Amino acid sequence: MTHMPSTLPVSAADVDAAAAVVAPFAVRTPLLSAPVLNERIGTRVFLKPEMLQRTGSFKFRGAFNKLSSIPQDKRGGGVVAFSSGNHAQGVAAAAKILHMQATIVMPQDAPVSKRERTKSYGAEVVLYDRDREDREAIAREIAEKRGATLVKPYDDPFVIAGQGTAGREIAEDMAALGLKPDVVVAPASGGGLIAGVATAVKARFPSTEVIVAEPEAFDDHSLSLRAGKRERHHGSGRTICDALMAAIPGELTFAINSQLLSRGVVASDAEVGAAVAFAFNELKLVVEPGGAVGLAALLAGRIDTRDKTIVVVLSGGNVDADLFAKLVA
Repeated sequence: MTHMPSTLPVSAADVDAAAAVVAPFAVRTPLLSAPVLNERIGTRVFLKPEMLQRTGSFKFRGAFNKLSSIPQDKRGGGVVAFSSGNHAQGVAAAAKILHMQATIVMPQDAPVSKRERTKSYGAEVVLYDRDREDREAIAREIAEKRGATLVKPYDDPFVIAGQGTAGREIAEDMAALGLKPDVVVAPASGGGLIAGVATAVKARFPSTEVIVAEPEAFDDHSLSLRAGKRERHHGSGRTICDALMAAIPGELTFAINSQLLSRGVVASDAEVGAAVAFAFNELKLVVEPGGAVGLAALLAGRIDTRDKTIVVVLSGGNVDADLFAKLVA
């Protein structure tokens, strides 16, 4: 697709507006290029290290843009979110800056580091059983009781536009280098990050191919892109990419991604683990498994790189120390 449809739920102008709101508070993460990675892949690769973002992932961008959009007279009830960790921390940190109370519904098996960090921003954490309970229903009930605003992790125009500021920075930085990204790769759970990134990047570089990366078997975006409609993945149990386990793409996110993404790629847990180790040992970067899935697909040869300039989004670095130690050992 080489043109921007005019009827998408989020526009490049929405991302520009989000950038004005988010910029004074978010970290403008750099584009990194490493000779060791370029040599390994055989082309020029840039990494967007969103683990250097506030709270250790891109999620702060969308959370802050959404919370900033809540009218002053509605802020007293606070906000409620449901998340396995990164959205939780993003919402909690944004709420603290904006002097709002945050309540986060988190799975009992979420990494302890993510739970504790969420609490450290002053948020109340409510735990639920991922296999038996509906986190969204729990969050809605709390929000209704307290008159709070529900902050969805991805299916919200303000959240998507906020995440898109990462893509806007990619486009600006590539243009400043006099380069055009031929391929941009980013991971997806519900699809908010890649929807925002695609919106911003394709506004400036319409011919850039935007590819979604997912854990093997948890590839609902790949399946949905091929089917032309939202499809559930067939994954069961767990993946080490705990941040990327949404069962089906969001409605708003898929409306965007079905128009702007070219295809999906997957990486196995073993390949993701190898990418986490590569990032640490060769690039000196700490990336969580879900944040490394695009790099894993690149290293595993799933992306055609011949004569192409590639940008890979590393979406976060919130990984438990014991799991990280196992992966990099």
